[in-house]
Amino acid sequence: QVQLVESGGGLVQAGDSLRLSCAASGRTFSIYAMGWFRQAPGKEREFVATVAWNGGTTYYADSVKGRFTISRDNAKNTVYLQMNSLKPEDTAVYYCAAVAFGSAWPVRDSYKYNYWGQGTQVTVSS
Repeated sequence: QVQLVESGGGLVQAGDSLRLSCAASGRTFSIYAMGWFRQAPGKEREFVATVAWNGGTTYYADSVKGRFTISRDNAKNTVYLQMNSLKPEDTAVYYCAAVAFGSAWPVRDSYKYNYWGQGTQVTVSS
């Protein structure tokens, strides 16, 4: 089992920046990739970004490319999502997730992720 705990959400204004963190514990040796998803009220959960646990290769949704950066610190078993130039449409609950063992890259489908955090709210006011 892998446990994931997110932090760093909050209320910001449009154009501001925010950094989310996700700390992993447990069987972290099994992690193949970690990702961030988000879910706005009344909408389906959508893929945001993913990072390969070994090597650090990244992949982004078009909606956040150039504004968000995903990174990981293997020594701390932590993945980050740096969000810049935030827009009101970025408002959502952001979830961290982990894929155990191998999968086709990039891992964009939520059903391929084995472990999920509890989510952290990000609200961007206009």
